[in-house]
Amino acid sequence: MKVKVLVLIIISYYCLEAKAQDPVFSQYFLVPETMNPGFSGFEDATYLGLIHRTQWPSLDLRIDTEYAFFNTWLENIGGVGVSILNQHENNTSYNHLQGNINYSYHVKLANDWFFRPAIEFGFGTKSFNFSNLVLADQININSETINPISSDIFAMNANRNVSFFDFNAGFVFDKKNTRNDTDLWLGASIKHLNRPNISFVENGNVPLDIFYSIHANYKFPYFDYNDMLISVNYMQQGQYNRLDIGTTVKLEKLMLGAMAVTNPAKNSLNSHLLTSINAFIGLEFEQLRFGFSYDLNTTKIGRTDGVYELSITYLAGCLICKNPANLERRK
Repeated sequence: MKVKVLVLIIISYYCLEAKAQDPVFSQYFLVPETMNPGFSGFEDATYLGLIHRTQWPSLDLRIDTEYAFFNTWLENIGGVGVSILNQHENNTSYNHLQGNINYSYHVKLANDWFFRPAIEFGFGTKSFNFSNLVLADQININSETINPISSDIFAMNANRNVSFFDFNAGFVFDKKNTRNDTDLWLGASIKHLNRPNISFVENGNVPLDIFYSIHANYKFPYFDYNDMLISVNYMQQGQYNRLDIGTTVKLEKLMLGAMAVTNPAKNSLNSHLLTSINAFIGLEFEQLRFGFSYDLNTTKIGRTDGVYELSITYLAGCLICKNPANLERRK
């Protein structure tokens, strides 16, 4: 009984801490809009898609995340897009639902470079099932029982739902060299600039930590016009940071890749520098793109059965061919 109580306390504490951290998709290099609104209108097509992520299915901390998106280019306006993020944690019924609208503007620079500044506005809601939590005054160690009622002020004043507005910004520098068929982009984004209050306690104040990301991607040909892609993404939120380094090769329609996920901060003595190895396989057709990835845990957290991601993107024809940036890049 004592062991079960202790496990529940640890899980509950972890859940409350984790809810302030943004979800990160392993396939961000395939759908970079998840990291940066500057990628709105970036591809030579109107496109929409969905990513599903299941994290740690063998633990009580299983988290399912979905991200649906739509992006296009509007002549004389710029790149526009909408997205919906939904994240659900099974044990506590925690749920985060957020809708975003983003806009990017394209500026032609010298030497075939383009600059794409962007802004993003969102509205989100978070909900939590506090009936699954066990607070300190509910535990009677001597009798090994749990009191169903708590007098804790947190339990008395806790709300099940909280809503907030969100403001994000980002930019991308990119250059496509048609002479040697290379493609390079460099970007950065800042999320939660307004630091929305996500406290579940009435009159509480828990500002959401700002999320910083710096990312780069370089694609170049090899072996009979096949492509290789190298990507780097550094992220920081609060005291936590993460650095992803990966490579993907494209063999006609088949894509194969691997990524190392690292924790440079190592926030505790038991932290690992390398936290997972992510394997990726995908298929790319004229109008459809599929991706599947599996994150193999390399830490001592126990059996988690890893993290699974499945993505699908539909390219709805070249509806943005009048985009001056893309016209220029085709010359």
